[in-house]
Amino acid sequence: MKLLSVFFMLILLISCEEKAPPKVVMIPKIEITEAGKIIPIDSARIASLKDSSVMVFYNAIQNKTFWMMDSTRVKIISLFNHVQDDGLFPKDFDLKKIQNSEENIKNLSNSDLVDYDILLTENLSRYVEKVSKGSLNPNKLYTNWELKENNINFKTLLLNFQKKDSFDYAVNEASPNHLVYKRLKTALKILNDLPKDHFKKIEIKNKIELNDSNPALIDIKKKLIFWGDLKPLDTVTPVYDEATELGVKIFQMRHGLAPDGVIGIGTTGALNFTKEQRKKQIIANMERWRWYPRAFENEYLIINIPDYTLRVVKNSDTLRTHKVIIGRAARKTPVLSSKLTHLIFNPTWTVPPTILRKDVIPAAARNRGYFSSKNITIYDSNNKVVSAGNWSINRARSYRYVQSPGSANALGLVKFVFPNRFTVYLHDTNTRGFFEKDIRALSSGCIRVENPFELTEYLLDDPEKWNSEQITEAINTGKTTQVNLNKAIYIHIFYWTAWSENGSLQFRDDLYNLDMDLYKKLD
Repeated sequence: MKLLSVFFMLILLISCEEKAPPKVVMIPKIEITEAGKIIPIDSARIASLKDSSVMVFYNAIQNKTFWMMDSTRVKIISLFNHVQDDGLFPKDFDLKKIQNSEENIKNLSNSDLVDYDILLTENLSRYVEKVSKGSLNPNKLYTNWELKENNINFKTLLLNFQKKDSFDYAVNEASPNHLVYKRLKTALKILNDLPKDHFKKIEIKNKIELNDSNPALIDIKKKLIFWGDLKPLDTVTPVYDEATELGVKIFQMRHGLAPDGVIGIGTTGALNFTKEQRKKQIIANMERWRWYPRAFENEYLIINIPDYTLRVVKNSDTLRTHKVIIGRAARKTPVLSSKLTHLIFNPTWTVPPTILRKDVIPAAARNRGYFSSKNITIYDSNNKVVSAGNWSINRARSYRYVQSPGSANALGLVKFVFPNRFTVYLHDTNTRGFFEKDIRALSSGCIRVENPFELTEYLLDDPEKWNSEQITEAINTGKTTQVNLNKAIYIHIFYWTAWSENGSLQFRDDLYNLDMDLYKKLD
């Protein structure tokens, strides 16, 4: 009986409990505006996105569509249709999907419109990453490149597109801001505006000079006219006249060749480059400039290896220019960024492994007198001097070889030091006549600089203690002297073979054969 009572009491209690009110599920509303729809995006759809930058993009606008407004969509589609202007490849974007969605936009369901909006944002994210950082990693491509990866906030760059009336600003913020990159983009536009070229390969047996007659001059003149170095002619003759010589000199200057007006192997080689080849060259260089620093220091040295040129830059102005000699193809000068720490007057030179293996040991094996002729002292592992007579070729690599300071030293009379894992320097040379050569890929990797004492005076920047006379005095003592730099000056050793100047295309010889190889990796 008691159990029955308890049972009825439980039923009574359960029946007396208030029923919980039903949950109210808020269904997000679709906003209809004159410009287009704004559609809520399901949080699960956002969570499924693989690109974190795209997720942040939508989270910032409460998970709603952004590109279904007609005006904004027109801009982004135009950007995608012109990715080639940035040296990018249409194949890397979903252009066909975008085109199909746009052509059928009036027939798309709300769910399809959300997918289309996300598709546009994902492609924009891809564009931002490629145009700002590049498609490839140079440190994985090349063993003799060491570039610090740019710290780029892709999410911020993507969010810039949400700011009111800021589409062009956002595009510019994503792209490298350096003058060379901008000139490369201009160069690509100049090239794309040129007509198609259908020229025969120019072949000559002998050099062509002023007043010579040669059938090849017909095609040479046509090419000069095509590139804008020679004004259009009523009649194209096989005679090398003064007007054509002037055009050749302009062409030679644009290609870093000696502007002597003589048509030889170097000039014909440059003339035989097609428009398409030059386009690929420019695109490869645009990729490189995405690897280089997005912001440079207040004061720095920048060396362009294929141009054989060092420039001193301060507050974005070029203050000095020096010719340089760089590494030949078999012993390439590395690409790197560093900071100058000090310089050394009357430096000694410790022979590096490559030069030891390829030059010193073979020369000494033929003639032990090589060491004395080069003023080289040999040291063993205990730092004891080894005479040339006791030098053993079997132990040759275990020795240390040091060339004494002086005018015959391979580093010349001053060496500029900056930390790097390749053990390369900027330095004077004992063969200064080489600066008169047009092709100056002659060293074993280090960089020889013309007028090094003028550069020394500039870098030390101390007229009272280190003017030209005092620098000369320090050198004349013959003593090896280290002088630390009192200000922060950086050095960038880069590689680029194309740009534009005042609307004129500039090209340099691809000394290390990197351009076409890089383009193939991008394509």
